Amino acid sequence: MNVRRLISGTAIAAATALGLGALSACSSDSSASDRNITGQLDVVASFYPMQYLAEQIGGRHVSISTLTEPGQEPHDLEISAKQTVDLQKADAVLYLKGLQPAVDEAVAQSGAKTKIDAATLTTLEDHGGDGHAHEGEEAHSDEEASGLDPHVWLDPVKYAEIADGVSAAFQKADPTNAAEYKLNTKALTAKLTSLDTSFEDGLKNTASKVFFTNHAAFGYLAERYGLTQEAISGVDPESEPSAARMKELQEEAKADGVTTVFYETLVSDRTAKTLAEDANLTTDVLDPLEGITEKSRGSDYIAVMESNLKALRTALGAK
Repeated sequence: MNVRRLISGTAIAAATALGLGALSACSSDSSASDRNITGQLDVVASFYPMQYLAEQIGGRHVSISTLTEPGQEPHDLEISAKQTVDLQKADAVLYLKGLQPAVDEAVAQSGAKTKIDAATLTTLEDHGGDGHAHEGEEAHSDEEASGLDPHVWLDPVKYAEIADGVSAAFQKADPTNAAEYKLNTKALTAKLTSLDTSFEDGLKNTASKVFFTNHAAFGYLAERYGLTQEAISGVDPESEPSAARMKELQEEAKADGVTTVFYETLVSDRTAKTLAEDANLTTDVLDPLEGITEKSRGSDYIAVMESNLKALRTALGAK
């Protein structure tokens, strides 16, 4: 905004002094100093789905670091001393409260200027049995005990809602580049809308609507496209299923024409393969996209989701 006024020499001198004072104050703050040097918004993302949003929306105007390394299981993340410092210095931190307890605690204690909780940018839901321990099991995490499912990024529509909220936060934190953040968000939303259409069309006509997964990450996706997810474990991928649960799934496989037990790349496939052998089913990968590794079927969110769609179409007998 340009405001033209006649300013007295005294006022100019005072403004100059204030400017120098402000500059001195900024130089004593390492994050502000870094921002002035790089000209970028310093963003810390908690794990891959948040990193992807920051990359797509921020583009060239953001510098991104990620708390969860590729191949690391995000539910079990512990924050290092260096990461604690990074959070203190960050211009913005982007995370999903309820997924990673260590991150939630570190963010709450950090001095990050802008804290963006993706869980507040859409509506978290309780997917019934998928969010609770089954008979003979215990809840192993806060989100599982509460019944709220944090895996919202696996629904392209909800992920787009989160993207809009992240974009608004970036625009507020860095108004100079707001126009470009808006353009980038529009492009990302178009990709997610196209992905949603592909899933809608691709899963509309299938022989079965039931799929088995290693852990209950796909409740939002199942709800969006009229499917039923049956998880061996609960929301926590490390929880162990009871013998009664395994028997229940074997019987359900016969009743619902289930052909495949899906597992994921970041956790053990042992239980999934045991169930597949006992029930005479095949196994395949359905990626919850909690991290991208060399084993991932695609190099980014869109590519892996497209691979997930292909796997689901095969398993469900799409026509």
